[in-house]
Amino acid sequence: MVTPTETPSVKIAIRDLTVHYGPQAALRDLTLDIREHEIFTVIGPANSGKSSFLNSLNRLNELTPSFVQEGTIRLDDQDIQQIPVEALRRRVGIVFALPFPLPITIFDNITYGLRMQGIRDRRKLAEAVERSLREAWLWDEVKDRLRSPAMNLSGGQQQRLCMARILAGQPEVLLFDEPTSGLDPISTARIEETMLELKSRYTIVLVTNNVAQAARVGDRTAFFLMSRLVEVDRTDRVFTAPSDPRTADYLTGKFG
Repeated sequence: MVTPTETPSVKIAIRDLTVHYGPQAALRDLTLDIREHEIFTVIGPANSGKSSFLNSLNRLNELTPSFVQEGTIRLDDQDIQQIPVEALRRRVGIVFALPFPLPITIFDNITYGLRMQGIRDRRKLAEAVERSLREAWLWDEVKDRLRSPAMNLSGGQQQRLCMARILAGQPEVLLFDEPTSGLDPISTARIEETMLELKSRYTIVLVTNNVAQAARVGDRTAFFLMSRLVEVDRTDRVFTAPSDPRTADYLTGKFG
């Protein structure tokens, strides 16, 4: 825990980031820091640049042919453009809005990425499966059916399985893109509890349209509007005393 005299370490530093898809700017002149071991939440209406921001953090935007980026993103003071993309995505994993378990067993879902990295030792694979499922708060629910099809799991369990699959590779940063948008309140609460538990070991960036969720789990919150950052501050300040009236209007439902 950071004491009042300590300065939190910066895990990701973004400077003058602009993202274009063809002539359309999805994100403009973004500068901010994401601190180590925090849950950094991003809110804003549709088409405000949230997903483009998130996808920039592990270079997923590069899969779009018309994508052009200006500015820099540094992970532990290293420009992510200088990191091989496969290595970057092992360090910065992403969980999407819809769970996409592979049509294989629970065990094989977790070990798929590890096997692709050349890990074959059964003991190491089994240890990784248990560790990551425990971190995703799923172990007790599936430990007796690891050889069952992953597609038999509920939606909330599938989402936590996808989290576990990322965690098996022991990344440093976890990106979440609307991870509870299709889940019921009980499953949503479990995902949020998992994120709160994980932040002691990982840096977490959460994009959400659920402002109540941002208020519940975020340490700091950024508000994006029309491709620009409007403000960023401690979550309690953003929600109780925002510095910009546009933030207040969004939070009170006047638009968005």
